[in-house]
Amino acid sequence: MKRGKAEADEIAGVRITHPDRVLFPGQGVSKRELIEHYLAVAKWMLPHIAGRPLALVRCPGGSGKPCFFQKHASPGWPEAFERIRIREKSGSGEYLHIRNIAGLVAAAQMDVLELHIWGSRIDRLEQPDRLVFDLDPAPGLAFAKVREAARELRDRLDQLGLESFALATGGKGIHVLVPLVRRHGWDEHRNFAETLVRRMAEDSPDRFTASLAKAKRRGKIFIDFLRNQRGSTAIAPLSSRARKNAYVALPVSWTTLARLDSAQAATIREVARFLRRDPWPGYFELRQKLPRMQSRA
Repeated sequence: MKRGKAEADEIAGVRITHPDRVLFPGQGVSKRELIEHYLAVAKWMLPHIAGRPLALVRCPGGSGKPCFFQKHASPGWPEAFERIRIREKSGSGEYLHIRNIAGLVAAAQMDVLELHIWGSRIDRLEQPDRLVFDLDPAPGLAFAKVREAARELRDRLDQLGLESFALATGGKGIHVLVPLVRRHGWDEHRNFAETLVRRMAEDSPDRFTASLAKAKRRGKIFIDFLRNQRGSTAIAPLSSRARKNAYVALPVSWTTLARLDSAQAATIREVARFLRRDPWPGYFELRQKLPRMQSRA
């Protein structure tokens, strides 16, 4: 790390301006500390985020001040962010992606407090490799109900021959993720997720809903399957969250999940104790194919 003039550092080859500027005022967490978090977790985080198109939540004033969501590239980004042009419904757009630790450092430099990732990688954009089920509880619903729902989803996936992993999002809910080989397209990907979620809602209509309508979500858990369509994103494992207390999206074992009393399981200052061992062992070794769902009579 080099200290330069005008309150600037160089970290991982990226020029960092005002490294001591506070990004999470309630906890006094600075840009430098956010960068140190990413340096510490990079070996776990990069395999999940590298080479995927990104969507970013940028907070120039830090957490608690106005933020904005950015999915397209714009001028002024550090070279650690690479660009790729992607076909869209109308024309095309230029997206950002990163490959290495310099990209994580550059994200903090650009006031990015959340990194969201596509379900596919830039080398094969049309073949997704991760299913994401977002369990979003209605206000006031006990977190124990969300844990129970995540375990039920895990068991249903297991019956289909799919191993899954839990992510405490740092917000309200849990993501259940399934790594897959890249042998299918987006339509099949989204249809599988939707069919499974709608079956859960049909079997337990008092507990689950697949509807976006807020009126139908009272007292229930909304299981969002739409994150599994082309262009949709989900929070990256170990990304910070743009909310007070500097929480992170924390990958946890199913055993650890059972002991959590909130999806806000750890701040960037507490992550280390959860990463003494790999929370998702075998994730990248799995060679799981998307199964066909049997139709109901």
